[in-house]
Amino acid sequence: MPRDSYSTLKTKIEKEIQKLQKKAHDLHLKRRTPVIESIIRSMHEYEISPQEIADAYGRKKPAKSGRAGAKAGAKPAAKKAVQIKYRHPDTGETWTGRGKSPRWILAAEAEGRKRDEFLVE
Repeated sequence: MPRDSYSTLKTKIEKEIQKLQKKAHDLHLKRRTPVIESIIRSMHEYEISPQEIADAYGRKKPAKSGRAGAKAGAKPAAKKAVQIKYRHPDTGETWTGRGKSPRWILAAEAEGRKRDEFLVE
């Protein structure tokens, strides 16, 4: 039994790839037709013009908040700096008032001091 050469095997594989790509293309076209017909039916039913579709297609979608709407590979939106709300008078440590309270605030409150004493004006 003769062994096939590299170029013969490569040619066979490339022909098989082309056949599969054609099948995939044909399947894609076959599945598209009913979708297009459904869209056209809906356009007639709701009296939507092709121009309205073109306008809506070209319009940018509003940005979604949170990670659920984030696209794969998209850069996250730039975070805005939050203003400092509290500052320790001795050490200069700061806190925005968001998230878990820092240790220096908790320690001062344990000593009986009020959080308002550390407010930045």
